[in-house]
Amino acid sequence: MSEVDDASDGPGARSGEGSGAGGRARPGGWTRFVTARPRLSLLVALLLTALAVVAGSGVADRLGSGGWEDPTAQSTYATKALEREFPASQPNLLLLLDAGAASVDDPSVAAEAKRLTARLATERGVTGVGSYWQSGSPALKARDGHEALIAAHITGDEKTAADTLDRLAPSFRGRSGPVEVEVGGPIAVRHEMQTTIREDLTRAEMIALPVTLLLLVMVFGSAVAALLPLGVGIIAILGTNAVLRGLTEVTDVSVFAMNLTTALGLGLAIDYALFIVRRFREELATGAPPRTAVGTTLRTAGRTVLFSALTVAVSLAAMLLFPQYFLRSFAYAGIAVVLLAAAAALILLPAALVLLGDRVNSLDLRRLFRRGGPRPADGGAAWGRMASLVMRRAPLFAVATTVGLIVLGLPFLGVKFGTADDRQLPSGAESHIVQQHIRDGFPGSPGGGLEVLAEGAATPTQYARYRERIAALPEVLRVDGPLVKGDAAYFTVLPKGEAVDEGAQRLVGELRATAAPFDTSVTGTAAVLVDSKHAIADRLPWAAAFIAIVTLLLVFLLTGSVLIPVQAVLLNALSLTAMFGAVVWVFQDGHLSGLLDFTSSGSIETTLPVLMFCVAFGLSMDYGVFLLSRIKEEYDHTGDHREAVRFGLQRTGGLITAAAVILAVVMVAIGTSRVANTKMLGLGIALAVLMDAMVVRSLLVPAVMRLTGRATWWAPGPLRRFHDRFGLSEGEAPDAAPAPATEPGRDKAGARG
Repeated sequence: MSEVDDASDGPGARSGEGSGAGGRARPGGWTRFVTARPRLSLLVALLLTALAVVAGSGVADRLGSGGWEDPTAQSTYATKALEREFPASQPNLLLLLDAGAASVDDPSVAAEAKRLTARLATERGVTGVGSYWQSGSPALKARDGHEALIAAHITGDEKTAADTLDRLAPSFRGRSGPVEVEVGGPIAVRHEMQTTIREDLTRAEMIALPVTLLLLVMVFGSAVAALLPLGVGIIAILGTNAVLRGLTEVTDVSVFAMNLTTALGLGLAIDYALFIVRRFREELATGAPPRTAVGTTLRTAGRTVLFSALTVAVSLAAMLLFPQYFLRSFAYAGIAVVLLAAAAALILLPAALVLLGDRVNSLDLRRLFRRGGPRPADGGAAWGRMASLVMRRAPLFAVATTVGLIVLGLPFLGVKFGTADDRQLPSGAESHIVQQHIRDGFPGSPGGGLEVLAEGAATPTQYARYRERIAALPEVLRVDGPLVKGDAAYFTVLPKGEAVDEGAQRLVGELRATAAPFDTSVTGTAAVLVDSKHAIADRLPWAAAFIAIVTLLLVFLLTGSVLIPVQAVLLNALSLTAMFGAVVWVFQDGHLSGLLDFTSSGSIETTLPVLMFCVAFGLSMDYGVFLLSRIKEEYDHTGDHREAVRFGLQRTGGLITAAAVILAVVMVAIGTSRVANTKMLGLGIALAVLMDAMVVRSLLVPAVMRLTGRATWWAPGPLRRFHDRFGLSEGEAPDAAPAPATEPGRDKAGARG
């Protein structure tokens, strides 16, 4: 990876590029602002970081572990109404009592179970307590007769309910007379998931930080230069934690967003810092003084970083269009961390570079392992040769790469959407064990049934007739109820199959279509899934259109071309096919589940593909902007399309690969999580990033740009004039007029003279 900073040493280096030794480039207002008081800037940054540490402390304890449901859906309304009027209908705490070799109907077992039930009913914050020994419901008794359930509802919001669970669980868990008690239910699953994610995130940071530092040392050689991107990333993460802590005061935020904060905070900050430090070192190599080098860097690499941050933020902002707070949380965290990473890279990093000057190259640790003489003159030449090879065989590379990516994505055609449940947790987690016992040993998926809320005055006869209608539906195993309270009542409907399989989802529609003499609304796990799928399908076209339109506009402003933005959007989308294919093949179908240590639920949580698309698309655009900006800069100076593509890949190929490898390391560290969704998020995005950098940017982009030729840069007159007035691109120099774009054979050394 050393070619990232070696490219400026060889034949590809341009005399007079950037500011040069002569220092002709006058510092602009932004440069003066950033570099006028570098020590003061760093001191203020240190103070703000310290405040962010204080403001963001304890943020993980305030984050929620739900957010997959649509707050405006019928199922959400019914759930809240049932919690208010019939708390026993919505048990979120389950105690699994195992009688061992005895029967749950044994007198001593029954007596102890009734005692535990009565004791639980007296606990503060607990309501709706019931058990098999009270109701005799067969749904609460295992088929083998050795296990049965006590069900209850813990009241309050997620934080209050978690505190109540922490207080109750230790006193009920374990041996109690003739029974062994284990704690489960939705509230236990959510709480254990939240705790596990917090622990896993700490471990991921402990893995990612030292490995990232090692890779940065390999990339830069200099230990001083390697520490700069890491510092930018840490500042971005701490700042985002403070932002999330503030957001928890006004809205719900998912605990899963913490993973994205760490991944993007390190990944993007390192990307941006790599780009800026590398360009700064190039300018120093031409003999420019530090302040002049910083000015040129900000006009060139700085603009690219700004455009990159905007494109990533746009992709993440699309998640704000969805109603689920799980997705919106990632938008909050992602936008904050992207903007903070860009701000740190464009304000604090230049200040540090001004102070360091040539010392940015100090402590070259690679020389300890380098034998013989100096390093090769032009480490980027290999990327230039590869670009030339790809363009000579452009049709072959374009077709082969496209077909290969499509084939890798084919498993996604068999995707099945579901809900996040206990199987997200490790197989040894207590709440997972309890729910697995219920799935395997109890009839009719207790706790996974559907509830029908009936509102409005009705007679017992009307309730009875309605119950007969829903009992006659083909997917219904049993109907319990109604339980009546004033003008409201509810029925519990158990489906024949799994709680969220296709039959249960069909049953939701059938229940909602069943005529009744009163208002009805349906909730339950399958109903929440149906409503979530509908909400995503309803808003997905708008989100995709938002990403596409704004991305097209931003890339046009960067390049002035009509075709390049279209290519960028299509090739970025194509780069994600391998990720989506792997998600289904590995996590839905269960291949590699033993190696990766997770339990496949046979489905993919509905919101995750949307999340992964937005994040991975934004990161792909990040690398796309890096490459296109350098190609555009060269094309503006030479007018030679083919040479511009070759030179752009030569200059950025090592940088993009190094950045992708480092980001993939961070995502893989996140992917070591014991929670399956987090594992899928980390490993999936790591795969997408590597495929984009090593296949799409290295092979497909140069092949396609060679095929489109000089038409790549075409734009109609009005749009070209618009770009001339409002567009920005890397490489604008205050005193140097661009060379005409009509001299493809022009001498490259003189192109920047």
